[in-house]
Amino acid sequence: MSLTVVPTLADRLVAARTASLPLATATTRTKDAALRAIAAALVAETDAILAANGADLERGERDALSAGLLDRLRLDRARVEALAAAVEHVTQLADPVGETVRGSVLPNGLHLTQVRVPFGVVGAIYEARPNVTVDIAALALKSGNAVVLRGGSAASETNAVLVDVLQTAIESVGLPGAAVQTIDEFGRDGATELMRARGLVDVLIPRGSAALIQAVVTEAQVPVIETGAGVVHVFLDASARLEWALDIVLNSKVQRPSVCNALETLLVHESAAARLLPPIADRLREAGATIRGDAATRALVPDAVPVTEEDYATESMALDLSIRVVPDIDTAIAHIAQWSTHHTESIVTDDLAAAERFVAEVDSAVVAVNASTRFTDGGEFGFGAEVGISTQKLHARGPMGLPELTSTKWIVRGQGHVRS
Repeated sequence: MSLTVVPTLADRLVAARTASLPLATATTRTKDAALRAIAAALVAETDAILAANGADLERGERDALSAGLLDRLRLDRARVEALAAAVEHVTQLADPVGETVRGSVLPNGLHLTQVRVPFGVVGAIYEARPNVTVDIAALALKSGNAVVLRGGSAASETNAVLVDVLQTAIESVGLPGAAVQTIDEFGRDGATELMRARGLVDVLIPRGSAALIQAVVTEAQVPVIETGAGVVHVFLDASARLEWALDIVLNSKVQRPSVCNALETLLVHESAAARLLPPIADRLREAGATIRGDAATRALVPDAVPVTEEDYATESMALDLSIRVVPDIDTAIAHIAQWSTHHTESIVTDDLAAAERFVAEVDSAVVAVNASTRFTDGGEFGFGAEVGISTQKLHARGPMGLPELTSTKWIVRGQGHVRS
């Protein structure tokens, strides 16, 4: 009688490392064929995916997950179709592997070329976001990387089905299914082991709450690309047009409040507050938002509740909005410097000088002028999908697509050259 051997987490990591080798040299045509197979399989297996997701949602409701987390967790046919479309779009993007970043010929005749190469094995730790399972796997595959996913208990049923779909599709074109691994079954101990898997995992990307990201940044022994929670600001300058202010504030806050690029704090120039705040508050109220304001805001919006410093520091992931009336652009920029997570900030203005100053002085990954903060997204930026939105300054910053999943190496070509 034979016994079934259950792979350990170490086995999964070794398998991912082994799978990364043929991926690194796979042709663009083969990788794109795998992506098309994934897109088709997602559509074909929609019923199975939604059934698993329904089980996760039921458990999440029993466990009293927040409305924001439940929204991130939820898949429906439209969202699955969008995931498939995003994967299909990645096939249309340039393969970064082998791209020449720069090169030169030295005076001694040596040829130098810096080219993009895959990281190797990318680890990802995230929570209640089954879309991330597909997004990261697709981008990792196109950039020649294997990926190890820790998607959290909230989405465990959905992620298990998605990974099975991904592996089967990848194998159908002759690439190793082990290029996509899940370690959800190993729980928090598995996440800890992943964070310590130096030598097997080349880079680790956390996505989720500020607490999760901070835990990974603090505890990981593997290099980390830090993605950030979104304490996001919009500043309505003195010259802001009412129509633009209404549309941008509502879109930034209301369209999908559970995501990291949703507006959390609205700053309003005092000379425009009486003109802008009452109609904006009316629209927010109609959308079901709770307004938290300083004294100047509450004078114009009587039903606003007092805002606190804790509110200014919080990513609510809900229809809660903090508002502060400021005397000038200097105070707006200073407020952002104090409370921002350096994710996304936007200014609404008709003053070119104010716009250019805001862009120059606000230190965030994305700074927008007269545009919604909701555009900070790999899909919207034309990346097909995103690995995450980096708020750090090393290696990558802002939405991360295919080039951000590569490193570089230098190729030196000579003809018997020796150094004198």
